[in-house]
Amino acid sequence: MIWLVVLLFILIMLRVPIAFGLGFVSILGIVLTNPDLLINVPRNVFSGINNFTLVAVPLFILAGEIMTKGGISKRLIDFSKTLVGPLPGGLAMVVVLASIFFSALTGTAIAAAAAIGGMMIPAMDREGYDKRFSASLVATSATIGPIIPPSIVLILFGVMASVSIGDLFVAGIIPGLLMGIGLMGYSYYVGKKNGYRSSDRRATFKEIVVGAKDAVLALIMPIIIIGGIVSGIFTATESGVIAVVYALIIGLFVYREISIKDLWPIMLSTAKTTATIVFLIGSASLFIWFLSFNQIPNQLIEMMGPISDNPILLLLIINIVLLLAGTFIDTISAVSIFTPLFLPLILVAGIDPVHFGIVMAVNLTIGMVTPPLGVCLFVTSSIAKIKVPTMFKYLIPQVAILIIILLLITYIPEIVLFPVGLFE
Repeated sequence: MIWLVVLLFILIMLRVPIAFGLGFVSILGIVLTNPDLLINVPRNVFSGINNFTLVAVPLFILAGEIMTKGGISKRLIDFSKTLVGPLPGGLAMVVVLASIFFSALTGTAIAAAAAIGGMMIPAMDREGYDKRFSASLVATSATIGPIIPPSIVLILFGVMASVSIGDLFVAGIIPGLLMGIGLMGYSYYVGKKNGYRSSDRRATFKEIVVGAKDAVLALIMPIIIIGGIVSGIFTATESGVIAVVYALIIGLFVYREISIKDLWPIMLSTAKTTATIVFLIGSASLFIWFLSFNQIPNQLIEMMGPISDNPILLLLIINIVLLLAGTFIDTISAVSIFTPLFLPLILVAGIDPVHFGIVMAVNLTIGMVTPPLGVCLFVTSSIAKIKVPTMFKYLIPQVAILIIILLLITYIPEIVLFPVGLFE
């Protein structure tokens, strides 16, 4: 049955949509092994999406869409400028800092790349920054989005691995901040080396307070979400409802950047994104059932032999596989494929599933800035009007920084698990 997993990856390389590939391989396997089990296909697809926690997915997508359209990106960028703008490489550091703030609101990389890139790449160009550097930095900074909560990727992993989403949210904070610190350090180095300085003067304390006041209403939202989940006041799904209501109040009545008529296209966009994810989850649940029924994870454990008992070597192999897979499989699809394959292996090796979830998320988000898929690269290159290969000079050091962070959180699990332990 291992050959069916190989067939799945062949279909992916042939650009067959992941959801169709998962469904086809699962049904083909059932037909070849026990056709009588085909009656279970609709039931397993439905049981995969009939999960109350998954309601959080469209809710957080909707909240993110509202905040994105509600003028929050400009306020976050302006606030970031008051903090680090006048430093060497200041505008580059603004990109990273704004991405961290934006990540805590939307939880998606593509939205961050589009919103922040659309404003910052032209601004950096006017200040003399190399477009190749600007575009690559916006793309790599956007990868923080799926790590810092709320995160759609972590919600999906939590559902598929039966892991506490609250624990995953808390565990993602420090890795996300480390990614930001690493990229800000590189921005400072490039700014110092090339003489990139903003024409803005250093902000006064009063200006910082005013900027914070303008952005603080948006920045409170992730604090409410995480605080409520961790304290047990509400669940991850209920926090999604609160996020939507809060985003509507801020967007409609405080910032007044959106109106009632803007809500229809926002909800339509949310529905399209959600439908794609739900279809993928349904196919993935059928795939998971097929793997379990045919004991394919056990076959993988037997194939790997003593490696499955060695956490250090196992995590190294998994990281290499995920880094390679991330270059041609999108993040959400990769979580759907690799969670059921690798979860039994990491449990046998005694690896905490919360730790593994963050490692997987960081690993796969790096794939968003590595060709040939590299969706964030295509978003920022189109904004900067340059070709993706021209960005490699600056992209390679940034990806190297992210991989170093990945190795740190892989082999020092306390970085991920320490905050979780504080709230137990």
